[in-house]
Amino acid sequence: MRRESRPPARPPDAVVRPIRGEGAQDGVAGRSGADRPGGGPDTLPGVEAVNGGGAAAPERLRALAVSLRRVNGEINRLTDAFATAHGLHATDMSALAAVLDAEQPVTPGMLRTRLGLTSGAVTACLDRLERAGHIRRTRDETDRRVVRVEYVDEARLAARAFFRPLAVAGERARGRFDDEELDVVLRFLDAFSEEMAGLEEPPGPSV
Repeated sequence: MRRESRPPARPPDAVVRPIRGEGAQDGVAGRSGADRPGGGPDTLPGVEAVNGGGAAAPERLRALAVSLRRVNGEINRLTDAFATAHGLHATDMSALAAVLDAEQPVTPGMLRTRLGLTSGAVTACLDRLERAGHIRRTRDETDRRVVRVEYVDEARLAARAFFRPLAVAGERARGRFDDEELDVVLRFLDAFSEEMAGLEEPPGPSV
């Protein structure tokens, strides 16, 4: 039985989701999802590596990989447009997503660990975001040595408005499934995220 009353799992602005921190190296914000290193629809791990080749890969796994690449590409496309409109780097978008998704106040040290950046790179990123009005840095009330990074409310509203079409599309898609089906989808995505978080960086090309 289909139930339409389930609220969205995240607020509309939560779609600014993980973009890899390659902007720290190339500093390019406005690339499309198709040509951005590590982030486009053709760059997610393919099923050709499974069981030694594409012909041996299960058809369902192949279809899943294609769907994930398409979703990733569309989110990258919109996220890149937001970054370009606000003069942000890909790394800046990653930092915003980390601040938004955190379950506790974020510190520069946490961002350094989360994004795999140096202290200098994190400071430069936060400087850009603060100048652009997206975040503010405050001192902890109990320990003034600790700096907290907060998402500015006005910037959150601007992101929510920009990504509203994506949120509406997600809500329409969500309405096609009942709660039990959505729970399965969420379990899969959480499990996939956990598996990917445990992956080591692939070796560079041999010379």
